[in-house]
Amino acid sequence: MKKTVKKAVKKAVKTQAAKPKAAAKKTAAKKAPAPKKAAAPKAAKSKKQESTNLNLIIKSIDQDKGTDIISIDLAGKTAIADYMVIATGTSSRHVGAMAEKLKDRLNKEGVRVRIEGKHTGDWVIVDSGDVLVHLFRQEVRDFYDLEHLWGADFSTVDYIRYTSN
Repeated sequence: MKKTVKKAVKKAVKTQAAKPKAAAKKTAAKKAPAPKKAAAPKAAKSKKQESTNLNLIIKSIDQDKGTDIISIDLAGKTAIADYMVIATGTSSRHVGAMAEKLKDRLNKEGVRVRIEGKHTGDWVIVDSGDVLVHLFRQEVRDFYDLEHLWGADFSTVDYIRYTSN
């Protein structure tokens, strides 16, 4: 009789163990992910996003009372970014605050942002990927004169290649 009880218990345990597995298979089959839709062409999507980011950045700096806002198209000049925005703040504190507000606004839009130079506030760079933003105090902006450097037409410059003898 002991063998029969043991067999019955074993059989009951096996059936109980099998039921959750079968139920799990059924629920897994029901919760299969839907097929993904084809993604839109990346180039068209990024161009639209790029102009949206540029407009958002310029609007943000303008709202925060940044002055002399300049946008430079970097196409054909460098691969580090598509646009560069240069603006001036009235003080170190103003420049740092503009950078923080810009970071917050871009983060709300889902754009990842890195800030460099905020601790000094003389020259803060906000890197949003496709748009580089340079925020300066007036004296520092006059000294570095980035708009003159990056505004040049690089295609007309004659390059001389130097080689060692």
